[in-house]
Amino acid sequence: MSHDLFEAAKAAMAKAYAPYSKFPVGAAIRTEDGRVFTGANIEVASYPEGWCAETTALGHYIMGGGGKIVEIAVLAERMAKCSPCGGCRQRLAEFCRPETKLYLCDNTGVAETVTMGDMLPYGFRGDILK
Repeated sequence: MSHDLFEAAKAAMAKAYAPYSKFPVGAAIRTEDGRVFTGANIEVASYPEGWCAETTALGHYIMGGGGKIVEIAVLAERMAKCSPCGGCRQRLAEFCRPETKLYLCDNTGVAETVTMGDMLPYGFRGDILK
């Protein structure tokens, strides 16, 4: 299952708009029912404004109806095992569980598998606000 999610992140990365950093990133999210939502980073002239690949993928996920996220893949063209930035870790934690698998990819596929709990062990969760 993880290789096709890598391929989806790779296809998304090809659509990145990163003229300032020259650091394209792709992300793919899979829900429990098998749907895949992808995103790429998008930069704007008032750099560092813009948004990350994970944020774009989450936007598509929300607009697509959401659901339980079971896997995430992240890929950067120029960095092996690119992990989500701190802000994206928190954004992903909003919609994931600590056991959600996160695939850190290099140019050939999944280089390491961790969980969201590994990446954000003390993440702030919205469910405590209820």
